[in-house]
Amino acid sequence: MNALHDSATMLRRNLRHALRYPALTIATIATPILMLLLFVGVFGNALGTGVGGPSKDDYIGYVAPGIILMAVASGCMVTSVSVCVDMTEGIVSRFRTMPIARSSLLTGHVAGSMIQTLLSTFAVVLVAVAMGFRTNGTVLDWLGAIGLLTMLTFALTWLAVVMGLVAKNPEGASNSPLLVQFLPFLGSAIVPPESMPAGVRWFAEYQPFTPVIETLRGLLMGTPVGRDAWISVAWCAGIAVVSYVLAKRLFNRAR
Repeated sequence: MNALHDSATMLRRNLRHALRYPALTIATIATPILMLLLFVGVFGNALGTGVGGPSKDDYIGYVAPGIILMAVASGCMVTSVSVCVDMTEGIVSRFRTMPIARSSLLTGHVAGSMIQTLLSTFAVVLVAVAMGFRTNGTVLDWLGAIGLLTMLTFALTWLAVVMGLVAKNPEGASNSPLLVQFLPFLGSAIVPPESMPAGVRWFAEYQPFTPVIETLRGLLMGTPVGRDAWISVAWCAGIAVVSYVLAKRLFNRAR
């Protein structure tokens, strides 16, 4: 019970920090929205023809699930920077002298970042709907999509915690998640992997974001999901477990 109470206290602390310094949160929301405006509003007609549709109205149905996933990936930067700031500014040493659960600091970061990321993702969904995105998914399909996004958010948040723990300064912590944010571009988020050169196509087909995107697209747009759903769950679980173990070890070794 003490660990739960301490984690709730750290969660309130992180949410208050987010309200006082909203720049990172705003950037997390703005980046995927700008991507949506760029790829649909500017390149939509050309790209829509390439994926089998005559216009950007057809293309938004293809690209929106990928951009929604990018919103989840964008949340990594907030987590990484927040953890790194705590580790480099000495507050962790002070917390360790207090009678609080050691795990509560990281748990508070993860819970707070997940709340911010999921809210940001919801904002991106609203913008996509306003731009013409329409789904064929049922209530159960939407529940499945929300569950998948929540699992991915949990996994990537713990991965971002690891990045924040290994970073030497907040600047480095803000750069580390860029690879995670870039990976969906090398998947099926913007164009089908079949349209890519052979080497890039192989990477796109087997990297972790592609099955997640295809599962999300299948749930929302009614395309076949197949084994992508199970592969997505396996990737999310694997990333979460490995990142959690690494984060705990790195945090316990830090001074």
